[in-house]
Amino acid sequence: MTHHDWEQVQQATRTVRSAWRGSPKIGLVLGTGLGALAGEIESAVAIPYPEIPHFPRATVESHKGQLVCGELAGGSVVAMEGRFHLYEGYTPAQVTFPIRVMKELGCELLIVSNACGGLNPQFAKGDLMVIEDHINLLGANPLIGPNDDRLGPRFPDMIEPYDRALQDLALRVALEANIVAHRGVYVAVTGPNLETRAEYRFLRGIGADVVGMSTIPEVVTAVHAGIKVLGFSIVTDMCLPDALKPVRIEEIIAVANQAEAKLRTIVRGVLERWRA
Repeated sequence: MTHHDWEQVQQATRTVRSAWRGSPKIGLVLGTGLGALAGEIESAVAIPYPEIPHFPRATVESHKGQLVCGELAGGSVVAMEGRFHLYEGYTPAQVTFPIRVMKELGCELLIVSNACGGLNPQFAKGDLMVIEDHINLLGANPLIGPNDDRLGPRFPDMIEPYDRALQDLALRVALEANIVAHRGVYVAVTGPNLETRAEYRFLRGIGADVVGMSTIPEVVTAVHAGIKVLGFSIVTDMCLPDALKPVRIEEIIAVANQAEAKLRTIVRGVLERWRA
């Protein structure tokens, strides 16, 4: 599948609807930092990815690989527990297929999260960042291929990929809860290796505050589909080229777990106040 097929989206949506009767307004991609939210979804129905036609299968051990549907903070949600990355060998179309299904189910808002490396020297390990804009250096785009006007326009506008009012709301919720949250620019590279010192200098030089390996394909697809987006990054390590230390994945996961409660607080606060 090089691009999204409308009929495949319909098939997958029918399967989800047959397992769950809800009408979700919000889609969640539970990346690093939001994983535990899956357990807080009430009257939940969990559908393993392999049971949904045309869904990719998860390869990362720590990612569950299921669609969790139910109620959260007074709203109806559908959440991806386990996301897909280009570095696992998935195509951009596979990575973003679930976003098409969320749209077809009725979602009007997509909330995404990720772990990232901090490039902005004013950030600190464990801080949260509300994504205000992004730079796509993945060298890949889920919209390549014939465009189906039923899914979205040929040339979608990226002037405001992340909804400004939702950014403001998220930062307000953070402030009220005494949580450090910045606003900044996310750059995505494919990975899976971490960057060289020269690459970190380059990425900072082009205006990025943090760097990661995900999220942008899902956001591009959501914008194409006419879904509003709110994105969060957890700064799990600092990537300052002149003070670079080798990164231990265990440490990154530990920092992410500590920041997780803070991010959950913000997302809950946003969901409680946001009404489509």
